[in-house]
Amino acid sequence: MNQSSPVIFEEQDALNGYAIGVATLNAEKSLNALSLDMIDLLTNQLMEWSIDDKLACVVLRGAGDKAFCAGGDIIRLYESMQQNPNGPNPYAENFFTREYHLDYLIHTYPKPVICLGQGIVMGGGLGLFAGASHRVVTEHSRIAMPEITIGLFPDVGGTWFLNKMPDNCGLYLGLTGSSINATDALYLKLATHFISSDSRSSLLRQLKSADWSNSQQSNNSIVDNILNTLSDNTEAIRPPAQVEAHLEIIKQVTSHSSLAEIVSAITTLETDDKWLIKGISALKNGCPTTARIVYHQITEGHALSLKEVFQSELTTAIQCTRHPDFAEGIRALLVDKDNSPQWFFSDVASVTDEWLNEHLTSPWQDNQHPLKNL
Repeated sequence: MNQSSPVIFEEQDALNGYAIGVATLNAEKSLNALSLDMIDLLTNQLMEWSIDDKLACVVLRGAGDKAFCAGGDIIRLYESMQQNPNGPNPYAENFFTREYHLDYLIHTYPKPVICLGQGIVMGGGLGLFAGASHRVVTEHSRIAMPEITIGLFPDVGGTWFLNKMPDNCGLYLGLTGSSINATDALYLKLATHFISSDSRSSLLRQLKSADWSNSQQSNNSIVDNILNTLSDNTEAIRPPAQVEAHLEIIKQVTSHSSLAEIVSAITTLETDDKWLIKGISALKNGCPTTARIVYHQITEGHALSLKEVFQSELTTAIQCTRHPDFAEGIRALLVDKDNSPQWFFSDVASVTDEWLNEHLTSPWQDNQHPLKNL
C-alpha cells in the first residue's frame, strides 16, 4: 500500500473468501480535491474490482475528517484555459471526459458502492458521491454545487440529480449554490443513509463480517441492513433541516414562468435568515451565464437518460473553457482573490439566446464525441 499515492487502495478480507475494496482519496491538504491522476487511478481500480469475483463491495472515502472531496482541481483547469483561451484545450477535454466517465461508471457499477460523504462534498466530489448505490452522510456533511460563483455550472451529473429533487429544490440549489447538510440530503434523496461519524470504523468491521454471496441484490440488502442498523437512534445528532424548513419560500420564488422573474424573486427576498442570505448573495454576485445554463438543465434536461446527461454536460463544460466566464470566476475567487468577477453579461436578462446556445453546441462532430460509447 503506497501511502503517498493520491488514492490508496486496499482489499480487506471478509467472510466466505470475499474482500471489501476500500478506495481512499489521499490529498487531505487540498481537501481531497480531484486531480486527473486521482480520476485515472479510481477508474482503473474500479474497472478491475468490477470483474473480480471475490470483491463483494466498494467503500469510497476521503482521507481525514474535513472533506470527502471538495471538488475538482480547478486551478489546473484555470492554467489550461490561460494557455488555450479559445480552445481546443487538451487538458480540460481530458479532465472532464475522464471525470464524467468515472462518474458514469459509479452510477452503473455492478456491485454495491458505499460512499462516505464525511465533511465537505462539493462539485466533483458530489459527482462521485451521487452515483454510489449507498450514499452515506454524517452530522458533519456539507454538500453543495457552488458553480454559480465561478462561472461553470452544476455538472458531474447535476442535470440528473438536481432534476430528481422535489418542488424545484434542484433549480433553487443550482441557482444559489446553497450548502445543504445531512438532513437536507436525506430529504432530497441525494443521500440514502445517515450514520454518526464515529460509526465509520464500525461500518467497515460489519462489512468485513457480513455473509456475502455472488448475488448483487443480496449484497445490496446486506449493505442496506448494516447501514439501517447504524442509522438507528441518530436523531439527536442530525442537524436541523434547512431545505424542508424553507420549502414554501423555495416553491414561492421558483414558481415564476421565466428565469428573470425567478432570479428577481430570489434576489429581492427580504429576510434575516442566514441560510437564505448566503444563497441570495451567491446569486446576486454569481455568473449570469451559469444561471441561464442551470435553468436550461432543469427545464430541458429532465427527460435525458443518464448517458445523455453526461454527454450534454461534457459539451457545455468544454464550451465553458472556451468562453470567458469560467476562467474569470476562478481568477476572482481563487487566483487574485479580489471577489470581483467581471462577468461577460451583467445580469441574467442580458444573456442572449445565441450566447447560451454557444455553450450548448457540441464542439465535435456527432461521431467524435468523447463519451459516445458510454
